[in-house]
Amino acid sequence: MPFRPKMMIPMLFLGAICPSKEHPAGQETQRAEAVFANLVHPGNPGLAVLVKKDGQILVEKAYGQRRAGTNETISSETDFRLASFTKQFTAMAIMLLVHDGKLHYESKLTDIFPGFPAYGKAITVRNLLTHTSGLPDYEDLMDRLGKAQGTTWTPEHQIQDEEVLALLEKESKGKFAPGTGWAYSNSGYVVLGLIVAKVSGITYEEFLQQRIFAPLGMKQTVVYQKEKHEISNRAYGHSLENGKFILTDQSATSATLGDGGIYSNLEDLSRWDDALTNHTLLSAQEMPPALNPVKLADGGEPHWPKEADDDNLAPGQPVSYGFGWFLDPYQGHPRMWHSGSTMGFRTVIERFTADRLTIVILCNRTDLDPAKLALQVAQYYLKN
Repeated sequence: MPFRPKMMIPMLFLGAICPSKEHPAGQETQRAEAVFANLVHPGNPGLAVLVKKDGQILVEKAYGQRRAGTNETISSETDFRLASFTKQFTAMAIMLLVHDGKLHYESKLTDIFPGFPAYGKAITVRNLLTHTSGLPDYEDLMDRLGKAQGTTWTPEHQIQDEEVLALLEKESKGKFAPGTGWAYSNSGYVVLGLIVAKVSGITYEEFLQQRIFAPLGMKQTVVYQKEKHEISNRAYGHSLENGKFILTDQSATSATLGDGGIYSNLEDLSRWDDALTNHTLLSAQEMPPALNPVKLADGGEPHWPKEADDDNLAPGQPVSYGFGWFLDPYQGHPRMWHSGSTMGFRTVIERFTADRLTIVILCNRTDLDPAKLALQVAQYYLKN
């Protein structure tokens, strides 16, 4: 699902706190919980918050409703659409295939999909993982096709991964030569999801279930597509329009997988965090490729594109990215993080590795900025 970051100002209301588990509450934790206490009005969609320090859960709270105007409260087991938060799981799936010896980071796109046009001959799996492939943006291609032929995809008839690949295969060139630039690419991660399926011989969903979710006990995490799956404790996406929350749960691009198709919850994401800390899926020696910021082919530092658009967090500024993780430090503290933004949802995971601090915030409303909220909470735990 496309990453659509926007500047958002939290709306302040009297709090409506849903049941949550009790955890130790020191002064820092009390201050952290206070950040969220007044964000959600009763009956409105809300958010779920996880704070872990040194492997211990300090905050695990939920606020608001799974669907506005109902009594279906959010809990630590409520599944939210992760949006681009999904990309770290897609990257891990690729790394597991490399571990298995079935794939290499330098494998070319045309090695895997022989019918891909010539411009894919220089695009490697590593380029796709690090957003240095230069692949065209599939939403731009959808828009162009829509203007020429009329609307093809809608929230009811959503574009599928194979259709994304078909759009890319109709192009004769990318945005830039692979490795010479950096541009956040949902196209790249859709293709990576297809690579997982092609190389493993099973679907992307099956591979993640077998190799990531089941081994880690992530029993409620789902690769979701409308009308193909049911989630019993699912949060629905909302947007605030004219002072009222309206349901904005699905878009024409909500069915793509590798770039944003996972639904998960605090309980399961805590297990994911533990697995990253304990190197449960891959050894410590296998992780550095994912956690070393990419450099361009000439050794230079990558930058966000200069042109501002919805996928551009910081036009023209330096960017630090590995495999499915942003890697820039915060106030001198090393971190790996990723946010997600899509129709009706905003999400973030912040892992301050040296401080052993993890913050996860999942929102089923678009008027809150979980990335800003997470950094506000982090201030209470980070020691300078």
